[in-house]
Amino acid sequence: MAQAHFWKFAAAAALSAVLFTGAAHGEDGLDSGVFQQVIKKQMSAFASGNAKAAFSFATNSLQQRFQTPEFFMEMVRQGYQPVYQPQNVTFGRSRMTKYGPTQEVYLTGPKGKDWLALYSFEQQEDGSWRISGCYLTQSAGFSA
Repeated sequence: MAQAHFWKFAAAAALSAVLFTGAAHGEDGLDSGVFQQVIKKQMSAFASGNAKAAFSFATNSLQQRFQTPEFFMEMVRQGYQPVYQPQNVTFGRSRMTKYGPTQEVYLTGPKGKDWLALYSFEQQEDGSWRISGCYLTQSAGFSA
């Protein structure tokens, strides 16, 4: 349990540093539809309890960090409830940072609170995109 909390904190801290120190270059040239589809498919896998499918949308480095689909699913279930069981989902802007593309996702969590999830992506050798991180913070100013 403590290890899961450590990894959640470490992942959030690392992604936060990446997202907020990278300069945004705007939306030009980004196909936000691709990022949104990856996120939707992963959320669908969470909703159906398909740990293997949910895990498949994570980069190899995240897969190595969390080791098994079941451990990954449990970490998301415990630490990312708004992503794991959203009531509403609204996609915001896609941005390019010096570390790669990000996608804003506004969520209403299972307890009715509003959240902002910032997903980061990494392009794979085959040209596909996978999720490299998700930074989750409460959003007081937006309702999904």
